[in-house]
Amino acid sequence: MNQELLENIGGVVAILGSLFLLLGSLGITRMPDTYNRIQAGTKSSTLGSILSLSGLFFFYPDWAGKLVIMVLFVLITNPVSSHVLARAAYHIGVPLSKLTIIDKLKDSELVKSGRSAHLKKVKTNEKGE
Repeated sequence: MNQELLENIGGVVAILGSLFLLLGSLGITRMPDTYNRIQAGTKSSTLGSILSLSGLFFFYPDWAGKLVIMVLFVLITNPVSSHVLARAAYHIGVPLSKLTIIDKLKDSELVKSGRSAHLKKVKTNEKGE
Protein backbone atom coordinates (compact mmCIF):
# COMPACT_ATOMS: atom_id res chain seq x y z
CA MET A 1 0.00 0.00 0.00
CA ASN A 2 0.95 3.58 -0.43
CA GLN A 3 2.67 5.06 2.65
CA GLU A 4 0.56 8.21 2.44
CA LEU A 5 -2.65 6.16 2.50
CA LEU A 6 -1.43 4.24 5.55
CA GLU A 7 -0.62 7.49 7.33
CA ASN A 8 -4.08 8.86 6.53
CA ILE A 9 -5.73 5.70 7.89
CA GLY A 10 -3.55 5.92 11.00
CA GLY A 11 -4.46 9.57 11.47
CA VAL A 12 -8.18 8.84 11.23
CA VAL A 13 -7.93 5.96 13.71
CA ALA A 14 -5.87 8.08 16.12
CA ILE A 15 -8.40 10.92 15.87
CA LEU A 16 -11.21 8.45 16.62
CA GLY A 17 -9.29 7.40 19.71
CA SER A 18 -8.94 11.02 20.75
CA LEU A 19 -12.67 11.55 20.26
CA PHE A 20 -13.44 8.61 22.53
CA LEU A 21 -11.15 10.08 25.15
CA LEU A 22 -12.92 13.44 24.81
CA LEU A 23 -16.35 11.83 25.10
CA GLY A 24 -15.15 9.94 28.17
CA SER A 25 -14.12 13.19 29.83
CA LEU A 26 -17.55 14.62 29.05
CA GLY A 27 -19.13 11.48 30.51
CA ILE A 28 -17.15 11.91 33.70
CA THR A 29 -18.54 15.41 34.16
CA ARG A 30 -22.13 14.48 33.22
CA MET A 31 -22.70 11.27 35.18
CA PRO A 32 -24.62 11.50 38.47
CA ASP A 33 -22.49 9.41 40.82
CA THR A 34 -19.05 7.93 41.33
CA TYR A 35 -19.87 4.52 39.92
CA ASN A 36 -21.22 5.86 36.63
CA ARG A 37 -18.23 8.18 36.35
CA ILE A 38 -15.85 5.27 36.82
CA GLN A 39 -17.66 3.29 34.13
CA ALA A 40 -17.71 6.18 31.64
CA GLY A 41 -14.05 6.92 32.20
CA THR A 42 -12.92 3.33 31.98
CA LYS A 43 -14.81 2.33 28.86
CA SER A 44 -13.83 5.40 26.92
CA SER A 45 -10.22 5.47 28.06
CA THR A 46 -9.78 1.80 27.20
CA LEU A 47 -11.23 2.13 23.71
CA GLY A 48 -9.62 5.54 23.12
CA SER A 49 -6.19 4.29 24.14
CA ILE A 50 -6.49 1.19 21.99
CA LEU A 51 -7.54 3.22 18.96
CA SER A 52 -4.75 5.74 19.50
CA LEU A 53 -2.19 2.96 19.77
CA SER A 54 -3.66 1.32 16.66
CA GLY A 55 -3.29 4.61 14.81
CA LEU A 56 0.37 4.67 15.79
CA PHE A 57 0.80 1.26 14.20
CA PHE A 58 0.05 2.76 10.78
CA PHE A 59 2.74 5.39 11.28
CA TYR A 60 5.35 3.05 12.76
CA PRO A 61 4.72 -0.54 11.63
CA ASP A 62 8.04 -1.70 13.07
CA TRP A 63 6.68 -0.94 16.57
CA ALA A 64 3.98 -3.60 16.20
CA GLY A 65 5.25 -5.83 19.01
CA LYS A 66 5.51 -2.97 21.50
CA LEU A 67 2.10 -1.63 20.54
CA VAL A 68 0.47 -5.05 20.95
CA ILE A 69 1.98 -5.34 24.43
CA MET A 70 0.70 -1.88 25.30
CA VAL A 71 -2.79 -2.70 24.02
CA LEU A 72 -2.86 -5.91 26.09
CA PHE A 73 -1.67 -3.98 29.13
CA VAL A 74 -4.47 -1.43 28.71
CA LEU A 75 -7.04 -4.18 28.13
CA ILE A 76 -6.06 -5.91 31.36
CA THR A 77 -5.32 -3.03 33.72
CA ASN A 78 -8.09 -0.52 32.95
CA PRO A 79 -11.10 -2.77 33.68
CA VAL A 80 -9.45 -4.43 36.66
CA SER A 81 -8.42 -1.16 38.28
CA SER A 82 -11.83 0.42 37.76
CA HIS A 83 -13.52 -2.66 39.21
CA VAL A 84 -11.32 -2.50 42.30
CA LEU A 85 -11.93 1.23 42.70
CA ALA A 86 -15.70 0.81 42.38
CA ARG A 87 -15.83 -2.02 44.91
CA ALA A 88 -13.67 -0.06 47.33
CA ALA A 89 -15.92 2.97 46.95
CA TYR A 90 -18.97 0.79 47.57
CA HIS A 91 -17.51 -0.80 50.67
CA ILE A 92 -16.49 2.50 52.25
CA GLY A 93 -20.03 3.76 51.74
CA VAL A 94 -19.92 6.13 48.76
CA PRO A 95 -23.62 6.68 48.07
CA LEU A 96 -25.35 5.64 44.88
CA SER A 97 -27.26 8.16 42.83
CA LYS A 98 -30.91 8.68 43.72
CA LEU A 99 -31.66 7.59 40.16
CA THR A 100 -30.17 4.13 40.80
CA ILE A 101 -32.88 1.48 40.75
CA ILE A 102 -30.99 -1.81 41.18
CA ASP A 103 -28.12 -2.54 43.55
CA LYS A 104 -27.00 -6.04 42.58
CA LEU A 105 -23.96 -6.00 44.84
CA LYS A 106 -26.14 -5.36 47.89
CA ASP A 107 -28.52 -8.12 46.80
CA SER A 108 -25.68 -10.61 46.29
CA GLU A 109 -24.20 -9.78 49.70
CA LEU A 110 -27.60 -10.33 51.33
CA VAL A 111 -27.88 -13.71 49.65
CA LYS A 112 -24.37 -14.71 50.79
CA SER A 113 -25.04 -13.69 54.37
CA GLY A 114 -28.51 -15.26 54.47
CA ARG A 115 -30.19 -12.01 55.48
CA SER A 116 -32.58 -12.00 52.56
CA ALA A 117 -36.26 -12.36 53.45
CA HIS A 118 -36.68 -14.93 50.70
CA LEU A 119 -33.87 -17.08 52.05
CA LYS A 120 -35.21 -16.87 55.60
CA LYS A 121 -38.58 -18.07 54.36
CA VAL A 122 -36.97 -20.95 52.48
CA LYS A 123 -34.85 -21.91 55.49
CA THR A 124 -37.84 -21.96 57.82
CA ASN A 125 -39.82 -24.06 55.34
CA GLU A 126 -37.01 -26.61 55.15
CA LYS A 127 -37.07 -26.99 58.94
CA GLY A 128 -40.78 -27.69 58.83
CA GLU A 129 -41.87 -24.57 60.69
